[in-house]
Amino acid sequence: MDRAVKHTPADTKPAPGYDQTRARVEDYFDRSATKTWERLTSDAPVSRIRETVRKGRDRMRALMLSRLPDDLRGARILDAGCGPGMATIELAKRGATVVAADISPQLIDIAELRLPPELKRQVTFHAGDMLDRRLGMFDAVIAMDSLIYYTAEDIGASLAKLEPRVSGPIVFTVAPRTPALMAMWYAGKAFPRSDRSPVMIPHAHPKLARAAKAQGVRRMLRPVDRISSGFYISEAMELRP
Repeated sequence: MDRAVKHTPADTKPAPGYDQTRARVEDYFDRSATKTWERLTSDAPVSRIRETVRKGRDRMRALMLSRLPDDLRGARILDAGCGPGMATIELAKRGATVVAADISPQLIDIAELRLPPELKRQVTFHAGDMLDRRLGMFDAVIAMDSLIYYTAEDIGASLAKLEPRVSGPIVFTVAPRTPALMAMWYAGKAFPRSDRSPVMIPHAHPKLARAAKAQGVRRMLRPVDRISSGFYISEAMELRP
């Protein structure tokens, strides 16, 4: 914990498990956030604050996609937490067969509508848990900002579930554990609101790597790079064979 941040009583409460957090995220997006994310991930005008988030997400998506080959013909890729499907489109354009999974059925509907007709044969949409074993085996996984609400233990367990089913890299993002983000995190916990979004949990690489190893992950977890754009800050990490 950052010593400049006061420890609050809320920190003593047990963290919700993966299923509880997933349910909160699903409720948040389908209750109040779908239209916001639809607008944010389009060309529609947005506020200055959201413009920094849009630019940051664009840069992060490009960074994550750069970890995969330009030619993905013959590859089967999981876009875990695909949202409105921007990365899904890029993966399909490279020739991949894509499984686009998201916990929000409404975001899946948007992603399906945005998918160019010529790419439809390459993409299968799944409204549900991105870790569902029934989705099968993959050559690579990207998970952009879809694990940011989970504890280190839950992220480690998620990676442990994916690792045996993925022959190539698993690239995902977390909120980095910076003083600014930690201050916002504790402030959010001190002033709860019934309609607020699920709280991002900041992570430092060493603790996350230990959590993954403790869950049986065999590959080494490595940081890739951090993107900071105004109100958007996120760090890409990967498991690579």
